[in-house]
Amino acid sequence: MSEMMKPASERQLLGHPQGLFYLFFAELWERFSFYGMRALLTLYMVDVIFEALAKKDFATAAVYSSYGSLVYASTVIGGRVSDSILGMRNSIFLGGILMSLGHFVLAIENNVAFFLALSLIIAGNGFFKPNISTFVGSLYKDGDPKKDSGFTIFYMGINIGGWVAPLLCGWLAAAYGWHYGFGLAGIGMLTGLIVFWSGIKKGVFGDKGLPPDNGNIDKKVVGIKQGILVPVLAFVSVPVIAYLLSSYQALGEEGTWLGEQNIVNIIFKVIGISILGYLTYIMVQATAEERKKLFVAVLITFFMTIFWGFHELSGSVITLFAARNVDLEGIMSASQTNSLNSMWIIILAIPISMLWQWLSKKNLNPRTPYKFGMGLLFAGISFYALAISGASANADGYVPFMYLLLMYFLLSVGELFMSPVGLSKITDLSPKRIVAFMMGVWFLSSAFAFQVVGFIGKQLSVEDTGGAINGFATLSVYTDGFLLIAKYALGAGLLVILASPLIKRLMGNVH
Repeated sequence: MSEMMKPASERQLLGHPQGLFYLFFAELWERFSFYGMRALLTLYMVDVIFEALAKKDFATAAVYSSYGSLVYASTVIGGRVSDSILGMRNSIFLGGILMSLGHFVLAIENNVAFFLALSLIIAGNGFFKPNISTFVGSLYKDGDPKKDSGFTIFYMGINIGGWVAPLLCGWLAAAYGWHYGFGLAGIGMLTGLIVFWSGIKKGVFGDKGLPPDNGNIDKKVVGIKQGILVPVLAFVSVPVIAYLLSSYQALGEEGTWLGEQNIVNIIFKVIGISILGYLTYIMVQATAEERKKLFVAVLITFFMTIFWGFHELSGSVITLFAARNVDLEGIMSASQTNSLNSMWIIILAIPISMLWQWLSKKNLNPRTPYKFGMGLLFAGISFYALAISGASANADGYVPFMYLLLMYFLLSVGELFMSPVGLSKITDLSPKRIVAFMMGVWFLSSAFAFQVVGFIGKQLSVEDTGGAINGFATLSVYTDGFLLIAKYALGAGLLVILASPLIKRLMGNVH
């Protein structure tokens, strides 16, 4: 039977379900909106929102880390609501609408609008992000060998969006004003929703992504159907999230109960302690073999958190460094440098994947702990490149662009060594009865990584440099900080590699 005569849900394109490519473009535009906004966010806070504050870098670091932590933590809640009530389609639509509103509200240059906008994006991301990735997997039958290559195509859409968005949104913001850059991000999100809706109308998803058959979507709570109550609660949560984000105002004030902590910091400390306590309880109850593997799963999650904590500095401290101390004349703006990571991922993903295949044929493919160790080493070397860049600074304290380009190249190699293997190993190493819990911990690791970002950002705030926020005074703050980060990353990488023989024994037959 020809492809055109088949039902839309059974048609294929390039050997994959047609629905994959609708999800590819929907995710591409969603990531366009997310990374386009992120490229501008730190600079916008420093130059506009907190311009009048004496500690504007400090406040920016606090809000940026709280935003990032809540963005990733929200996916745990959104994924659970989708599984039990809304289904993937409804969740994606709800998330997309919330995020679109957030981007457009962000175009309003007003402090109240700013915090409400970030809160809309946080709430929306919780519904959108975990469900569209899960939707891709649902298009394939269990054991289908094409599933991995399908995810590779899908993730390429993420990186295309992450590459193009900072270039376009950064250009618009520099040429015409912040609100144009944020507005384009909002248009990107709406475009993604339209693509997804068109796929539904054409029937390419078949019966995939519908609400679960448990009837929860029509079940009433306080007289309201849950299918209606969930969106209402999502919108109601927005001012609550905005309050949590704006708790930075207590930072640094004498006599406040928060001191140099904001409410989000405290929440994540409590969550972290609770998770560690529960993991300790599980390990006590587990068999000796389970305990070994679970220990490795926790270890992998910890080192992945450290890596993401350094990696996500690209949207905060490294963007400020690019704006204040990198010679970008005639090349790109500071916000546009956020495209460099995705650019290198697109260039390097296939060659590194082919490298693993080639090594596997020769039985030389390194096991997971070695890859993690090497990934951390690459991260350390990348920050060392920035640390030594000061020696090449010109008379105004600007370093050559090639150092930033090299840094992103090395960091991207480290990412490709670590990120693709971590998730699958969590499922392999965790006892079956707590796989879902460990997956939640894995996703929360990105949220905790932003707490690392916030801590580093506060240490590298440049308010006390005594002159203009550029030149050799700020260069010294940044390069000294980058050298310290490099030492920690290199130390962590060497520790993992040295401990790899022991970790391999604990992993057993898990590669």
